[in-house]
Amino acid sequence: MLSAAVIIANWNGARHLRVCLDSLRRQTHPQFEVIVVDNGSSDGSQRLLAEEYPEVRVLALGENLGFAAASNRGAQASEADIVVMLNNDTEVEPGWLAALCQALADHPEAGAAASKMLLFDRRDVLHSAGDRLGPGLMPQNRGVWEVDRGQYDQQTEVFGACGGAAAYRRAMWDQLGGFDERLFMWLEDVDLAWRAQDAGWKCVFVPEARVYHHLSATGGGATASYYVGRNTVLIHRWRLTAADWRRHGGAILAAHARVVSDALRAWRGEAARARLRGVWDGLWGHTGKRA
Repeated sequence: MLSAAVIIANWNGARHLRVCLDSLRRQTHPQFEVIVVDNGSSDGSQRLLAEEYPEVRVLALGENLGFAAASNRGAQASEADIVVMLNNDTEVEPGWLAALCQALADHPEAGAAASKMLLFDRRDVLHSAGDRLGPGLMPQNRGVWEVDRGQYDQQTEVFGACGGAAAYRRAMWDQLGGFDERLFMWLEDVDLAWRAQDAGWKCVFVPEARVYHHLSATGGGATASYYVGRNTVLIHRWRLTAADWRRHGGAILAAHARVVSDALRAWRGEAARARLRGVWDGLWGHTGKRA
């Protein structure tokens, strides 16, 4: 049986932690630990954890190092066979973890397993059925905003797993060095999936692993727009090969041009301006925390 460590990067997420952690207490998988990595929260998160969830290991970083770094620190603190990243603003079904671990046991070629993610307040609407690369090799959530009618209820190979509820085989995680901390937050899961594919690892989508997600509850809006804009450009700079450019170059440039054009049309909005700043910083290669 594969052991697991569920790693939750937390930054001022006390209002969501009870729902998330209570759902982990109901898991049917018999061999796992929960590690909360706190990014310098000031909302009483650490007190809540100490008083109400003594079984949870807490790593207090003292400052906000970002989702990627916090996730890496959590993985380093465990020796489990599977490291599982879970957003603090989620609720998972009782069989969620068991389904992810069983899928990785059944598919030794897979280095990652993707959950079926649905909206927290509209539980028949999909957020992600795994990641894919769309036109222009732009990362997309498969099935996003679709009503869940069972159209994604088959286990299948996908490009990658949404890092909000993703299981990674320890061998792959250690081989690739986990998330790239230069990205700080957002799309670190896409970057890892890209590197995993290049290294010959597969990713399996597991529809039985159901999770309900508040969208961007602790880092949305302009913040998300900045990092998505920047990190998409950075990942394309880092990961696209000469063959990718020969095959998809026109579509790649057109996709980035559409992002910029849409943001320019909405430039009075804070999120649109943040997206433009992100694209600009990505072109110049700026990394780390810069929003």
